Amino acid sequence: MTIKNLHIPKRSDLGEKGITVLAGDIGGTKTNLAFYQATDSGLKVVETGRYPSAEYASCVAIMKQFLLEKKCPQPDRICLGVAGPVLNGKVNLTNLSWDIDIQEVKKMMGVESVFLLNDLESMAYGLAGLTEEDFITVHAGNENNAGNMAINSPGTGLGQAGLFWNGKNHFPFPTEGGHADFSPRTDDDIALLKYLQKKYGIVSWEKVVAGPAIVDIYLFLRDVKKMEEPEWLKEELAKESPDSAVISGAAIEQKSAICVETMNLFVRYLARESSNLVLKMKATGGLFLGGGIPPKIAPLLLQKQFMEHYMDCDRMQHLLETVPIRIIKNDKAGLIGAAWYGAYLM
Repeated sequence: MTIKNLHIPKRSDLGEKGITVLAGDIGGTKTNLAFYQATDSGLKVVETGRYPSAEYASCVAIMKQFLLEKKCPQPDRICLGVAGPVLNGKVNLTNLSWDIDIQEVKKMMGVESVFLLNDLESMAYGLAGLTEEDFITVHAGNENNAGNMAINSPGTGLGQAGLFWNGKNHFPFPTEGGHADFSPRTDDDIALLKYLQKKYGIVSWEKVVAGPAIVDIYLFLRDVKKMEEPEWLKEELAKESPDSAVISGAAIEQKSAICVETMNLFVRYLARESSNLVLKMKATGGLFLGGGIPPKIAPLLLQKQFMEHYMDCDRMQHLLETVPIRIIKNDKAGLIGAAWYGAYLM
């Protein structure tokens, strides 16, 4: 069963034999690839693979290794979701030192049909291939709500996308809203802003709502607010990577006051920017929390503080409270979206 109020159109002219699609979800940390057989009746996964992005010189190197390892034939089409703004068929990945050019990929892979999607746009298309079991409901809202939808996706960075509702169908579109300016409210927020300004200069929402932000908030509390760092935690942080997982895990288990406060701030910032996103897009149809972090900290997002901070807006509580909020727990949503677009829209 798919999401009740989601309607993404697709063409249906592939026939029974269909075509093959090499789909990719390329992020700053990992690259997921899958080889699909696509027909009118749906997508069939033939092979899948996962690779650490930073260990490869390019996406082409990963794709060639994947096809060789999995003994897959040359695909009919390639569609990649990429973590960065796609401009004129090119992208410079935001959190990875790669440049991707459609024309170069076509030449090096020997495939004429190649397309790039922003990774959040790809995730939005991927919603069409998910079922209710792929989500955790944070707030039921009004499931019959029609309208635009929004995705807020903290992982290595902060990705955001929308789905425009034209009265009949939803049409995904990418944004770079995660790089908009952070808007502090409290004295502690302002102190954190000043701390991060010294480190980064410009402080965007990504600097307070992403994996590295968890570590920065922790260091701010330790070094500026002088919260105690227990010895066992210091040792854990010295040997574990990523540190953000250690901090969030300790907060969920209530093992350390500084970790609990770190995640209290992180959850508040995620809630506030989620509220901002819904209001800016008038996303009455639903808000989706994607990326690697929300599923891992779901116990914190299901507590009342997330909704309290989400609802703490200027006079639009009556709109926000009707919006369904779901965590995307299927980490292949972006990959599914790239395959779906490659099969049914290219």
